[in-house]
Amino acid sequence: MENMDEIRMTKGLSEMTLEELWELFPIFLVAHDDRWKDHFNDIEKTLTELLADQPVVRISHIGSTAVQGIWAKNIVDVMVEIPQSADMKDMARILEQNGFIIMSSGAKRISLNKGYTENGFADKVYHIHLRYAGDNDELYFRDYLNEHPALAKEYETLKLRLWKQFEHNRDAYTDAKTGFISKWTAEARKEYGDRY
Repeated sequence: MENMDEIRMTKGLSEMTLEELWELFPIFLVAHDDRWKDHFNDIEKTLTELLADQPVVRISHIGSTAVQGIWAKNIVDVMVEIPQSADMKDMARILEQNGFIIMSSGAKRISLNKGYTENGFADKVYHIHLRYAGDNDELYFRDYLNEHPALAKEYETLKLRLWKQFEHNRDAYTDAKTGFISKWTAEARKEYGDRY
């Protein structure tokens, strides 16, 4: 593969292949950082202002940075739930016009990021998950891990094991966690019912 510095000088992020992006943005876990909560509060304020004229049901901190005490990628995941009647593409467009980059786009889910640069990660990195209200399994999984610290540590152990194995393959890293996440999300939904 070309030297990453050469790639950065010649290509923008949108021109890079998936392999080049994974090389530039490897999976990298760090110890829990209490500042993640502050980073979430900052981005929640920004999103609330940008989407002030849009119908937003809830903005939530999700992912491993929302689980107390476990190692995680230094990326704050945020779920923005909107009503079924809202136009998700319009909201994504507003965010895109304000510096967010669309990572993936489907009929019922759009993911955006902020903090990815041609030189690697910025100091603060965010993944924004636009969803229709109710498509929110991550809230149940987050709460369940926070209420079951031993299980959270099990999840951390799994992630640490997968980190080096899939450092430059985000899809494989995510896929390898799916069984664990699905199992405990189902348990959480049984226990919590219609919490959200």
